[in-house]
Amino acid sequence: MYEKLTAPAKGSKITVAEGRLVVPDDPIIPFIEGDGTGPDIWRASQRVFDAAIEKAFGGKKKVVWFEVYAGEKSLKVYGENVWLPDDTLTAIKEYIVAIKGPLTTPVGGGIRSLNVTLRQVLDLYACVRPVRWFEGVPAPVKDPGKLNVVIFRENTEDVYSGIEWKSGSAEAARLIEFVKGMGKNIRHDSGVGIKPISKYGSERIVRKAIQYAIDRGLTMVTIVHKGNIMKFTEGAFREWGYELAAREFSDKVVSEKDLWDKFEGKLPAGKILLNDRIADAMFQQLLLRPDEYQVIVTPNLNGDYLSDACAAQVGGLGLAPGGNISDAYAVFEATHGTAPKYADKDVINPGSVILSGVMMFEYLGWDPVAKLIVKGLEGAIGKKRVTYDLERQMPGATKLKTSEFATEIIANM
Repeated sequence: MYEKLTAPAKGSKITVAEGRLVVPDDPIIPFIEGDGTGPDIWRASQRVFDAAIEKAFGGKKKVVWFEVYAGEKSLKVYGENVWLPDDTLTAIKEYIVAIKGPLTTPVGGGIRSLNVTLRQVLDLYACVRPVRWFEGVPAPVKDPGKLNVVIFRENTEDVYSGIEWKSGSAEAARLIEFVKGMGKNIRHDSGVGIKPISKYGSERIVRKAIQYAIDRGLTMVTIVHKGNIMKFTEGAFREWGYELAAREFSDKVVSEKDLWDKFEGKLPAGKILLNDRIADAMFQQLLLRPDEYQVIVTPNLNGDYLSDACAAQVGGLGLAPGGNISDAYAVFEATHGTAPKYADKDVINPGSVILSGVMMFEYLGWDPVAKLIVKGLEGAIGKKRVTYDLERQMPGATKLKTSEFATEIIANM
């Protein structure tokens, strides 16, 4: 089945039945250590995960970790230019849920981005990015605690679909000529790309965002788009979102128009408000009125910008988790880069992978584990015992190594 991997002798597979995960007490979970600082981060994170599982379940449940390869480590195992081996994709498909550290993007030809390739091959259409502030973390805004949002970013379409051609190429010239025949002029020396946004892709990401709000008792979902300019792509994303909500969630969702036309601006109890905002205005809204938003759903590029901008408001990507999710498969990941100059120095903040683990355990239905990890992280930050990136901004803080920070999180569970 595998070329170079050996599946764990112990542990059980996560399965899917009637659209829901069936999680055994000893799930096998593939992990990709990551490049650069990835090994330091993973060692710390796994210790935190295992300690939280033990404390939550007293030995009745455990994760069987299964290392699979991508990025630079894959080259050592599989050979030159094998950045993402079939073994890894096969393992994630077999075991359903995986977690990964940061990966290098290869320079030059071949795979455009390992992260993008994983998302497209596994059809991980929802990039889910929760953004919240942890008390005590230095932040550039006056009241970072007002921001607590979950961003659902469509992961497979828009400009990230990778349909583009270089300036001067034969393909670019053909496309420019074709568009000219449709009455539109593009400068001859342009690089050109295609921005596909489908009804199918739009509806399923909006569906997932609304269902998330329902499952967690939230009261607002906001569609973010640039439909005032890109009317037939991002404008269509907005329209398809509203149509989907009216068709499938009419008993749960109230549009902003109906809120005022039918309910005098007062949201009925138990309902979710579905509204929309233009992307550039939304950046202002999240700075000036962040506590008015809960769940955000958006096409790919908008979501990329918004998620990192929101993370900056609450202290940066060091504590920003992410998950890439389909209707079953899920890969949780660090949202920051590999920071190779800090590799093997045991100094980097492992918070992004640790909090991505929180998302993973919530996805598995192991909420007690997720809550213990958050408690431990809050405790470590509250005592100002943190890694260098936070310590240098926190008066009176104690600087810890990556491994020591993990120990401190465990001690505060």
